[in-house]
Amino acid sequence: MSNQSTVLYDAPGPRARARNRITAVVFVVIVVAALGYMVSVLADNGQFAAEKWDPFTVGGTWTTWILPGLWGTLKAAFVSIVLALIIGAFLGIGRMSDHKWVRMVSGFIVEVFRALPVLILMFFAYFLFAKYAVVPSSQLSFAAVVFGLTLYNGSVIAEILRAGIQAVPRGQSEAAQSIGLRKSQMMRMILLPQAVTAMLPALISQMVIALKDSALGYAFGYIEVVRSGIVSASYWGNYLPSLVVVAIIMIVINFCLTGFANYLERRLRRGRRKTNAPDPDVAELETMENVPGFNKIG
Repeated sequence: MSNQSTVLYDAPGPRARARNRITAVVFVVIVVAALGYMVSVLADNGQFAAEKWDPFTVGGTWTTWILPGLWGTLKAAFVSIVLALIIGAFLGIGRMSDHKWVRMVSGFIVEVFRALPVLILMFFAYFLFAKYAVVPSSQLSFAAVVFGLTLYNGSVIAEILRAGIQAVPRGQSEAAQSIGLRKSQMMRMILLPQAVTAMLPALISQMVIALKDSALGYAFGYIEVVRSGIVSASYWGNYLPSLVVVAIIMIVINFCLTGFANYLERRLRRGRRKTNAPDPDVAELETMENVPGFNKIG
């Protein structure tokens, strides 16, 4: 069996299997040694001492740093995700427009803002808004973070929605046209709901990225949870516990976001099945109407 060739690759022989085992063992030993060295260094510097965690039992640590930073992260992520979904929907539909100039403009915007790094977009917005006083100075960093996240994630979401709409079977578009629906009605009632449901995991992944990228606002002073955690760590001298707490907060938020997405996806799929399921009584009557000699009462 081991000497037989498969479709994709040749099955390894005894020497190859022995070599793979040795490589795996060496890799595991190196990783364990590296982790052991890191733990040893951190322990020598007292990062695992119980008193390093004491600041998180003090209310002032949370009210002064962690909670304001968490609010900044959630606020920037929520606003940018909502705006990105709106802009992404317009750009995604625009890329499939019947008008060439609309497709070209939408495609240009998507390609430009998808290619630019988010941090560059944020810095560009920050200095632009500051120079021309587009927003109040107190909201300058927040507006720059939202601007960068919205344009980048909106461009990516446009491509996700376009792929989802194109994946819908062509017969549904033709059926919608045959009953006289306009293109806007067909997009709103037939294609977009199915595309959003099918691409929901990809959309949620993009929202998670937007949430994490809000930490880039650290570069120009935006108060978010990572910056707050580092400031707290510099005050208390407990960098490892602070970063662990911040990491746990981000993981919990992303788990909640993923759980909500899974719940929403199940609701959408269940709702569609209920909508598509015919009424048994109506279906029976329609079937009997096709039987010769059957007359519908009433």
